[in-house]
Amino acid sequence: MQLTVNGRAVERQVEGRTLLVDFLRKDLGLTGTHVGCDTTQCGACTVNLDGVAVKSCTVLAAQASGGAVTTIEGLASDDGLHPLQQSFNRCHALQCGFCTPGMIMAADGLLRSGCAVTDASIERALEGNLCRCTGYVHIVEAVKQAAHALGVPTEAAA
Repeated sequence: MQLTVNGRAVERQVEGRTLLVDFLRKDLGLTGTHVGCDTTQCGACTVNLDGVAVKSCTVLAAQASGGAVTTIEGLASDDGLHPLQQSFNRCHALQCGFCTPGMIMAADGLLRSGCAVTDASIERALEGNLCRCTGYVHIVEAVKQAAHALGVPTEAAA
């Protein structure tokens, strides 16, 4: 299979049953994508496939062939952290950090969708991502701040 991962072309032979999350972690060493529940419920494995947030524990690696995958490692640039990563840090939305990559990638999917960012759209985007440390208040605020930094219309401007 061939795909682009974090802007880099990748070509590998994989078994048909290889999950995308396992391919990313084991074959490519991109361990920022976490395996939480293995049943699509927690969202820790969320990555962006062709710009859409997907749970990589239920996508076969072969299904992603020909596509472009972005993981948490691919958000930052040589210039520094992505605005979502900066705002999660600034807003204390990291907690233990296990769910953070999936939260950020789900939020990235929302910000790339072209939809106005509202409390309701953030809740919908993150409804498949569980944080067991505490509430979502800081996470929602972090997404709003990142939207503002990226020029994505927000509730106040919509």
